[in-house]
Amino acid sequence: MRSGFVEGLHRGSLVVLGTDGAVELALGDIAAPIFPRSANKPMQAAGVLRAGLDLADERLALAAASHSGEPFHRDLVLKLLAEYGLDAAQLQCPPDLPLDPEERDTYLAAGAVPDRVTMNCSGKHTAMLAVCAQRGWPLESYLDAGHPLQRIIHEVVEEAAGEPVAAVGTDGCGAPLMAITLTGLARAFRSFVLAAPGSAERRVADAMRTHPEYVAGTRRADTWLMREVPGTLSKMGAEAVQAVALPDGRALAFKVEDGSTRALGPVLARTLTLLGVDAPVVERIGRAPLLGGGREVGEIRAAF
Repeated sequence: MRSGFVEGLHRGSLVVLGTDGAVELALGDIAAPIFPRSANKPMQAAGVLRAGLDLADERLALAAASHSGEPFHRDLVLKLLAEYGLDAAQLQCPPDLPLDPEERDTYLAAGAVPDRVTMNCSGKHTAMLAVCAQRGWPLESYLDAGHPLQRIIHEVVEEAAGEPVAAVGTDGCGAPLMAITLTGLARAFRSFVLAAPGSAERRVADAMRTHPEYVAGTRRADTWLMREVPGTLSKMGAEAVQAVALPDGRALAFKVEDGSTRALGPVLARTLTLLGVDAPVVERIGRAPLLGGGREVGEIRAAF
């Protein structure tokens, strides 16, 4: 909405699961496979644990992260690499700038250049390399879909989603990317918060919820939501994908068709409101003002 006029529309699909796992709300096509993009990261991190890597706390949260590239993110990636005898040059994620705009400006002002460690998926790639080094698996091919680690991750995704992977592609960071339905994505997040203590899935969920700033960053909605609504598991993905599970097992997943991330916050906030989540952070997440001449003249608004 700009100056009271509907300027543009973003369409998408959304599913909400109740405490029993049944579909309570369905908008659009919730049965069509999608690429969850980075919303798959909790499952990838659980796969790394199942493969034998003993990560916990901030390190495990970082393995499931789309981090902002802040100094504490970069520092922990470098520490992890050193702990497992690895070098940043072995990371196969592409060099990039910090994901967070403010951090990017600071980074560039200091004369820094795109770097693999700075790329938002570097924590995941470091964890993948570390378990391969520990197991004696090939390091050069750790991103191949047929690699032993990626086969384990494939199994974790199918188990968590409760359905077969519909397609395997390549994510923006170069890692294999498994397509599942929105319903399967919501089921996966639900399964992580309800998993038995000590299981790989629960360990990932607990690490993410305890250290949300390592999952995203200090100025990110996933961090705010997990910090301010205790027990909530939240992870966004590129191309406007979002999945959330509440501690009682209710879960949601949605994708905006055109991939516009500016619609993420309003849709997420509206869905949380429908779920009865009453916390100041919901309004904060949902604010998406449109500016005209430097002042607010409209907003992105959920229309359901």
